[in-house]
Amino acid sequence: MPELAYGLSVVIITFNEERNIGDCLASVKEVADEIIVVDSLSTDSTKSICNSYNVRWVENPFPGHIEQKNLAASLALFSHVLSLDADERLSDYLRKTILQEKKTGLPAAGYTMNRYNNYCGQWIRHGGWYPERKLRLWKKDYGKWEGDNPHDKFVLFNGEKPLHLKGDLLHYSFRSFSEHVVQMNKFSSIAAKTLFIKGRKPSVIKPFLSAFWAFFNSYFFRLGFLDGIYGYVIASNNAMYAFFKYAKLNELHKGKNI
Repeated sequence: MPELAYGLSVVIITFNEERNIGDCLASVKEVADEIIVVDSLSTDSTKSICNSYNVRWVENPFPGHIEQKNLAASLALFSHVLSLDADERLSDYLRKTILQEKKTGLPAAGYTMNRYNNYCGQWIRHGGWYPERKLRLWKKDYGKWEGDNPHDKFVLFNGEKPLHLKGDLLHYSFRSFSEHVVQMNKFSSIAAKTLFIKGRKPSVIKPFLSAFWAFFNSYFFRLGFLDGIYGYVIASNNAMYAFFKYAKLNELHKGKNI
């Protein structure tokens, strides 16, 4: 494994993120030794905003979430990588924690952090949304993004165990119910196609069972009802996503486009 200069490369993937990217970049500039943005050919002002922060800008047609994030990580010039989405920011506490850990040399192979999700202006603390532990900081070449698109996860090689950092990764997930519905429809199509490519067989009952469990798990088992109306909305959308994913898989097996 080649020796890399000690430091922290922050990597972010984007597509038409003019609403989010400025706040994201402002939150990481203090901890970053370089910032790399891999963009999927945005048509808004994402690039000009990034240029104002002196980022390394790379354009690459979107191949999938996992593939794009692995490409971004591979471009890092420093020994450690911090990966964020454009709608995420480091909290003040998490930023201070990372700076303190940098002083010790970032000795762990990887670091997890709690992601705190904001939904339509309300911070969500239940329903499986908090603490949503994410591995987002690691030694370069010590792991890679895996999973099934669009749901990615970072996995360390050789069974390495991460340390947990104090402080929250703030995630501004959806600013309206309509945004959630649009993404749910998009992501359920991607997930259905992934299942189809992997050879998953269709089932008449699977969409209904998955939807029931998704709602029950989020709203009751994971106490989503404590988040009020948005806890119910999130659980309902989880159920619809699960239903659509498997219903669309059935459609693909019938030769229909989704």
